[in-house]
Amino acid sequence: MNILITGSAGFICGYLVEELLRNGHTVYGIDNFSKYGKVRKSYDNHPRYHFVEGDVKDVRLMEELIRECDQVLGAAAMIGGIAYFHEMAYDLLAENERITAATFDAAVRAHKDHKLQKINILSSSMVYECAKNFPSVEGDEHQCPPPLSTYGFQKLACEYFAQGAWEQYKLPYTIIRPFNCVGTGEKRALCDKEIASGNVKLAMSHVVPDLIQKLVKGQDPLHILGSGAQIRHYTYGGDLARGIRLCIEKSEAVNEDFNLSTPVSTTVLELGEMIWHRLKGADSKFRYVSDKPFIYDVQKRVPSVEKAEKLLGFRAETSLEGILDEVIPWIVEQVRVGGI
Repeated sequence: MNILITGSAGFICGYLVEELLRNGHTVYGIDNFSKYGKVRKSYDNHPRYHFVEGDVKDVRLMEELIRECDQVLGAAAMIGGIAYFHEMAYDLLAENERITAATFDAAVRAHKDHKLQKINILSSSMVYECAKNFPSVEGDEHQCPPPLSTYGFQKLACEYFAQGAWEQYKLPYTIIRPFNCVGTGEKRALCDKEIASGNVKLAMSHVVPDLIQKLVKGQDPLHILGSGAQIRHYTYGGDLARGIRLCIEKSEAVNEDFNLSTPVSTTVLELGEMIWHRLKGADSKFRYVSDKPFIYDVQKRVPSVEKAEKLLGFRAETSLEGILDEVIPWIVEQVRVGGI
């Protein structure tokens, strides 16, 4: 299958491109390197990987790339952590809407005039930002209040783009909602603003790499945003890539939406203590202080994962312990060489 991936140089897509190539697909990638700058990937010279440096908002370029593709995955977006939601509130909405509209414009035409079978949209767990039912099942995004953050609201809008393109143009779709992706390869974004967190400046967009790099740099006590009681589901990038591949491949995914996540809940404090003991020793007393949280630091995000398991046969299998075994040494090395 020929698959176009927008934002192919991004963090999750680094795992996904590898997964698709390993399973025999041909991948066309487009990215403008706006997040991390130019990056090199292990598969750059793979014979079935064809990359174009360009802007997804260039509809003419997108139409050229998508012409011979069977499916497209819309992953390109301005994205970051909760600090980013505050600093870039307007741009997150406006720029991501332009990216989404251009992707759908090209896909609608390719479905009508060429061979495109389906569009896959990488949404976000943030569509459940204001959820009150836990675990949140697919469909709850229509029952709970809309997201408060412009990022979460725009991700929900992406899902309505899919609905509209199906209703008007009969373009089949699959909506994919990853939860708290963790893995290697995530560095500081070029547009991230430095924010003091104790004696260390926040240099990462997401909590796992941020806590690791703060401890590696010697922070003691560890500074945590908010109380630390926030509940998250930390999901390995390789597991997510497998789930996204199944969403692309399986006919059962057509016109469906899926939460892709580990079923295991972990508080930020539990996460911090796990990382602390791995870096400072099992007998070291865990010390932390709570910093003032950001507005959009959602306190509880717990997904239902039964639908993905039932329809796709997908279950995230990598434990948080296994994730940390891989991620901690990578971040330690990146701090040593100045990559973070």
